[in-house]
Amino acid sequence: MSVHQGQPVVTAGAPLGEGRGVVIMAHGRGASPQDILTLVPSLQRPDLTYLAPAAADRTWYPYSFLTEIEKNEPFLSSALDVIRSLVDDLLKRGVRRDRVVLLGFSQGACLSAEFSVRNPGRYGGLIVFSGGLIGPPGTTWPSSGSFDGMPVFLGCSDRDAHIPKARVEESAAVFGRLGAGVTTRLYPGMGHLVNDDEIGAARSILDAIGRPAAAATG
Repeated sequence: MSVHQGQPVVTAGAPLGEGRGVVIMAHGRGASPQDILTLVPSLQRPDLTYLAPAAADRTWYPYSFLTEIEKNEPFLSSALDVIRSLVDDLLKRGVRRDRVVLLGFSQGACLSAEFSVRNPGRYGGLIVFSGGLIGPPGTTWPSSGSFDGMPVFLGCSDRDAHIPKARVEESAAVFGRLGAGVTTRLYPGMGHLVNDDEIGAARSILDAIGRPAAAATG
């Protein structure tokens, strides 16, 4: 049995199938779906469906996202499968990929970013709050596929205790090479949290769902 298989998915916002789009929200280490869903009122977009999957024992993978990937297995692969299963189910239900936004905080942000780069395509957007791509220094991420102008936001403190500034910038460069429209903001001394400016950036991505691609990417 997969590590995270059978864990609940908590929902908020518009009923699935009735909203303008879907936001898959991945929580951080030691947190829960209810924790990440506390962002929903601040996002102020009730016409979207929010899906927040749960990690087994509140942790998607046991070690730092900068550790050798093999040490975080089989947890990491199982966590990626959780996101993949949600995306696949939405597509089967007729939700267009460009109306699916991936959002995460901290460990969940790293998971969302890693899933995206391993499965590039024109999603509605990727919102990375205090996170980056997974792997030790020197990791080479996939270089094939295209995000076709998909908006990507990476926000983080410039001296986060868990997320090195260099990894945020490195992640932004990877997404840019794969054709995403990337916005990166590093906040001086912010701490490990989500600030109002980041929420504003997220709203802009969410507002673009349903627009023609050229308008969404600016």
